[in-house]
Amino acid sequence: MNEPVLSVRDLTVEFVTRRGTLRAIDAISFDIAPGEVLGVVGESGAGKSLTGTAVIGLLEPPGRIAGGEIRLSGRRIDDLPPGEMRRLRGKRIGMVFQDPLTSLNPLFRVGDQLVETIMTHLPVTKEEARKRAIDLLAEVGIPAPERRIDGWPHEFSGGMRQRVVLALALCAEPDLVIADEPTTALDVSVQAQIIALLKRLCRERGTAVMLITHDMGVIAETADRVAVMYAGRIVEIGPVREVVKNPQHPYAKGLMGSIPSLEESRERLLQIEGSMPRLAAIPKGCAFHPRCPHAFARCHVEKPVLLESGAGRVACWLYDGDTVARAETAA
Repeated sequence: MNEPVLSVRDLTVEFVTRRGTLRAIDAISFDIAPGEVLGVVGESGAGKSLTGTAVIGLLEPPGRIAGGEIRLSGRRIDDLPPGEMRRLRGKRIGMVFQDPLTSLNPLFRVGDQLVETIMTHLPVTKEEARKRAIDLLAEVGIPAPERRIDGWPHEFSGGMRQRVVLALALCAEPDLVIADEPTTALDVSVQAQIIALLKRLCRERGTAVMLITHDMGVIAETADRVAVMYAGRIVEIGPVREVVKNPQHPYAKGLMGSIPSLEESRERLLQIEGSMPRLAAIPKGCAFHPRCPHAFARCHVEKPVLLESGAGRVACWLYDGDTVARAETAA
């Protein structure tokens, strides 16, 4: 079995405030293999983007990594000096943000930004870097790349800018790409093109992808596996087909049940009662228990761990053998 490109173990992220220390990411663990797309999904505030930010070393104070470790191809990276992490981030980890204008400097031509990034991380001349930039623009589907390379960011449409950002993320041939809501601001037809492009490029290059989104349609179409997050924890992780078709955790079931179906007609979509807890008020035990229709006494006091269930793992005491045995004994 290949060594994972990204290995995260017991990652904990905290924010130190005047009111105390708030735990935003609570001991999460996952791996991403070469050429694999791991989708990370959940409501706003679940910790998806914060996990990606921690992996690439861009946490802003007062945020800090308070525990666990992050390894890239076996090498620990969460404790690297800022300068070394900055070099690693450009060369071995690429980033695609939701808003392409976040990544593109409006004061520089697209080609200049690509060429500068390539020359920073690869031992090539300026002419070689420009040729590589043109090839990359062609690869991501920019028409007439020899001409468009000298364009300004504002001269590109939203979809084309996102293609440029994808080229920027891939120009140093990274081992890992973290894509944070890469299609949210795009039209549906353009979303499909960007998704197909991301899948193809990463399969061909063997690049691992961490795809962060709240859109289950994007996850179902793109990811190999999916991690469902709630209140800073992974509550279910497994093959995307299994999680979408047969979710195990009550929260994952609620997420999947809220998606409209073409096979059945409903007057109202299913919804999960309540809302995500604030960081300062995360319940004891299972954080989801105030909203869970299946919660019982153990859920209120003991935090569940990820348990084997089918082809994946789920953090729910409903799937613990001891709980089931006690329930059968009591019956």
